[in-house]
Amino acid sequence: MRNLVRGLVGAVGLVGLLLAAMFLLRTEPAAAKFGLQALGPLGLASLRADMVGLFGAVGILALLGAVHNRGDLLLAPLILIGLALSGRTISLLMTGFSPDLIPPMVVEVVLLAILALGHRVLGRPQA
Repeated sequence: MRNLVRGLVGAVGLVGLLLAAMFLLRTEPAAAKFGLQALGPLGLASLRADMVGLFGAVGILALLGAVHNRGDLLLAPLILIGLALSGRTISLLMTGFSPDLIPPMVVEVVLLAILALGHRVLGRPQA
């Protein structure tokens, strides 16, 4: 069971790093897949900074948690993905239902479930 969870958490980490790389190297096409568009150099810089920061942090910490069997390293990715899902939920409530909003929310719920399972199942550092 623990190895399966480590594999799932590692997959979350790889996906996070892949998304970070996409936003770093192919910013505008990656942004378009998320319904975003940069307005000039500041917009491009903001997309790179914010999206690479978010996905990079989730990816690095999830991979470290999986490789080192450390569930405590998954708390920050849980918070980050949880905040993203909260933002989407608020958007849904404020702007109303749109079918485009549901798939990313489903993905975030699945990511949260995997990370929460990893946080619970994987080891803790010994003091």
